[in-house]
Amino acid sequence: MSIVLHELVGADAARPFSPHCWKAVMALAHKGLDFERNPVCFTEVPKVEDGVSKTLPVIRDGSKVVADSFLIADYLEEAYPDQPTLFGGEGGQALARFVESWTQSTLHPALNVIALAEINDLLAPDDQAYFKPSRETRLGMTFEEVAERREAQIEGFSAKLTPLRVMLKSQPWIGGSSPLFADYIVFGALQWVRVVSSARLLETGDPVHDWFERCLELHDGLGRSVPAAG
Repeated sequence: MSIVLHELVGADAARPFSPHCWKAVMALAHKGLDFERNPVCFTEVPKVEDGVSKTLPVIRDGSKVVADSFLIADYLEEAYPDQPTLFGGEGGQALARFVESWTQSTLHPALNVIALAEINDLLAPDDQAYFKPSRETRLGMTFEEVAERREAQIEGFSAKLTPLRVMLKSQPWIGGSSPLFADYIVFGALQWVRVVSSARLLETGDPVHDWFERCLELHDGLGRSVPAAG
């Protein structure tokens, strides 16, 4: 029996966009595991696996249910030790925790502003009715106030990638000579905006751009299988 991955989608189930779900997708593919992707819209999340989590991703592997992308990676590493490693040991796991903290504290706030309205446009009406007030509460701003900050966030985004850019000048992956879960954490954030937004945040010739292109080609082009937003 294959693993079931419950992942977040909008009105078009063929365009999954959640950064956290993309982390889980890439982790499962990295491990070489068979998995089934179950598309779930925002308002259906409370029904997933008897309401085990308020957010996605969630996986079911036989009788085991795991929520949260990092906990899913931890579980896969422990449950399938003979498959390619996601962390490369305890140090790699600690590194991934740092990368997750950096990504969610530095990149995600900017990407939320950049892509907020475009995410809303991709949702079915019932999900829009949930999404707009929930995000305005979370951000402490109206959609109109967010829109006023969008261009500044686009212009300033490249500078936020400086630590990653400098590192990628001397090694091909965050994980070193090959990708690890730390790579998928940052990939998930950039894939999120690639799928939902018209904003182009990476320039050709930038080491981060080249790394992201390599990520898109991993696992038989899994990331690129979902086209970029127009």
